[in-house]
Amino acid sequence: MNLEPDAYGRLSYRDLIAWPERLQREAPLLLRVLAGAPSRRLLDLGCGSGEHSRFLAAQGFEVTGVDASASQLEAARAADPKGRYVQSDLAALSPTLEAGQGGAICLGNTLPHLCEEVQVRSCFSGLAEVLLPGAPLVLQLLNYDRILDQGERTFPVTLRPGDCEGESTVFLRLMTHHGEGRLSFLPARLRYRPCAEAPLEVLAAQEVPLRGWRRAQVEGLLRESGFRLREVLGALSGEPWTPLSPDLVVVGARE
Repeated sequence: MNLEPDAYGRLSYRDLIAWPERLQREAPLLLRVLAGAPSRRLLDLGCGSGEHSRFLAAQGFEVTGVDASASQLEAARAADPKGRYVQSDLAALSPTLEAGQGGAICLGNTLPHLCEEVQVRSCFSGLAEVLLPGAPLVLQLLNYDRILDQGERTFPVTLRPGDCEGESTVFLRLMTHHGEGRLSFLPARLRYRPCAEAPLEVLAAQEVPLRGWRRAQVEGLLRESGFRLREVLGALSGEPWTPLSPDLVVVGARE
């Protein structure tokens, strides 16, 4: 993903998301699309700490998780020592992965970490090389048509229970716009202890460059790389896409 290997290492992403609820919400669409895969071998691109990989493995798929972050892969392997995880830049997939894959997912705003069009082209063309004909692809990123048009600079704050009674972990995400879809993304993890002398403490923060890819750009680059488009949705829960949707979800297949 063209990241520093541990850009997200100190953020404990795995603990900041309500994974059981998220997987329950996303499972119907993922399983419907992947049911038609020509092989049970799947790629989870930008797998992070491996929650989607483990979920799909439990459904009988042979999943390879791929991520650029060594710390995220370490967390994935700790949770599933028997799982298959590969460290790779998403712009250099074909030299790293075996051909004959039956499908792929790329979820959680992974694609915007590729900031140049040549990197996205390389990612999509490399993916096409390792997928079987007809292999499905589920690609999810934030809806940057909305974010860029409205100049949005933050996302809803997430609160999770902390380690001690009355304590909360705060997940804050800020963005700075630089034009032409280029953004500085600042995810931060804070500790909130309302009764402490200093109630709010920054535990980790990391600025990451992103590129907000619009729907038309994503669709065009997929088609040029050998994918046909099946559906465009506004969330992994299956709602149709609109300019105000939270996400852009493109369901396609290798030609």
